[in-house]
Amino acid sequence: MAVLALLAAVVGLDGADKATISVNARAIEHAFSINDAGIGLLVSVSSLTGALFTLPVGVLTDRVTRVRLLGTSIALWALASLASGLAPSFGWLMAARVALGAVTATAGPTVASLFGDFFPAGERARLYGYVLAGELVGTGAGYVITSGITALTSWRFSLAWLTLPALALSAIVWRTPEPSRGRQETLTSGRERSKDRGKPSSQGPAGEALPEAQDAAGHLAEESGVPVVRGQVLVEDPRRMSLWRVARYVLRIRTALLMITASALGYFFFAGVRTFALLFATRHYAISTGAASGLTLVVGTGALAGVFGGGRLADLLLRRGYLNGRVLVPSLALLLAPLALAPAFITTSLWAAVPLLTLGAALLAAPNPPLDAARLDIVPPGLWGRAEAIRTAVRTLGEFLAPLLFGYLSASVFTGADHLRDAFLLGLAPLTAAASLGFLALWTYPRDVATANASGPRRASA
Repeated sequence: MAVLALLAAVVGLDGADKATISVNARAIEHAFSINDAGIGLLVSVSSLTGALFTLPVGVLTDRVTRVRLLGTSIALWALASLASGLAPSFGWLMAARVALGAVTATAGPTVASLFGDFFPAGERARLYGYVLAGELVGTGAGYVITSGITALTSWRFSLAWLTLPALALSAIVWRTPEPSRGRQETLTSGRERSKDRGKPSSQGPAGEALPEAQDAAGHLAEESGVPVVRGQVLVEDPRRMSLWRVARYVLRIRTALLMITASALGYFFFAGVRTFALLFATRHYAISTGAASGLTLVVGTGALAGVFGGGRLADLLLRRGYLNGRVLVPSLALLLAPLALAPAFITTSLWAAVPLLTLGAALLAAPNPPLDAARLDIVPPGLWGRAEAIRTAVRTLGEFLAPLLFGYLSASVFTGADHLRDAFLLGLAPLTAAASLGFLALWTYPRDVATANASGPRRASA
């Protein structure tokens, strides 16, 4: 559990940092004489830098000591946060956010790779919920603490307050033991499982015995006789594959391509809403910034329920023999989310909006744990870092475009009294598109799981 909390803290730090800009959007606009489009640009340049740096970080993740790579990045993260608070001009602030985007790029590939080696395959969707809960808790804490600091001091201190927590987290990550690559890969053959049935299959981060994940996706695909995809079974050493070769291999996995695109669309909406959430709430529901920050905590409870419930439900379906559980749960949640969020954005009654926003947040958060677990199911572990880097780079491009587009629509296209509301409503369209891609993945996922399970390096990647 200590390692689980540590990985959750890393993604939580990222969520808290992104909340600082949202909380201080109005103050930054006044300080540097910019509008909503300028705030969107500020967030987008950081995301674009992250997308560019994610790919080389993915290569490093598969080749160097991951805890050292992550610990160093978090230390640089702290310095970039401090530079943000010291910014004397908008150009300085933008440069600091660019640097921040570069160092935060490490989190996605390294956290995914470490998670895959620390925890057993059959429980990944459920346990990934705890990691992603860290992002939600961090974002909520970022809103509340940043709002308090801004009210007591100024926006400069509230942009820099994460410096000390980041330095402390960096030191803890540095002291964390590096797990062996592929140590928790339990997607072995049926004969090996039968021979060892009743015995612990692996050990956890602290050396404790972990139960065998007998209903993991790969084993279920093998037992069900799902055919592999010809020409996709990996037989070469993944450590010797170039980034270009890995990219070609991963993008030829149809489920991976569908999931990468669906993830990018989902995060596109989330990034746009996260950037302008407080501005929207204060304008649309006519509440104070402090009340809007409190609203994020209430809505955040729904998101937490979503990440825990989505992961548990997906793994429950998998244990009961439904191989597509980790794909069906996210697809249904993404399909239903706009039905809750649209009326919440339309109504101006805060009392009517809160339950709808809370339900919408739960449905929006539920897909992430099963999707993250499913991506590990369809890729050999020796490629996890680079595969996650490719996915994160595409997702981050969506995060780059969203604040720019939301800001542009709000400032230049929708000129009515509630222009941010109109931008939010239009932003729901990508969620429906993501759900459609998820349903397509129901046809491709079983064969891609079987193919990854048959790949030699998946069983001997360490």
